[in-house]
Amino acid sequence: MNDSETFTRLLYYGTVQMGMSAENFWLMPIGLFLDLWEAHKQFLGIAKPKVALSIDDVLPLDLA
Repeated sequence: MNDSETFTRLLYYGTVQMGMSAENFWLMPIGLFLDLWEAHKQFLGIAKPKVALSIDDVLPLDLA
């Protein structure tokens, strides 16, 4: 896939799937857009978070 095809797909994701205007898509930093796209996929159940932590993973039971 070349660069033109990649940006066409990203533009489609932003405008159709996420409801952005084309102007907002082109003015947004690419890293922010990719983060929003990943969150959108997680919201729809298409993707799972990379690391799922519970409170027990963060705070151990035995603090003594």
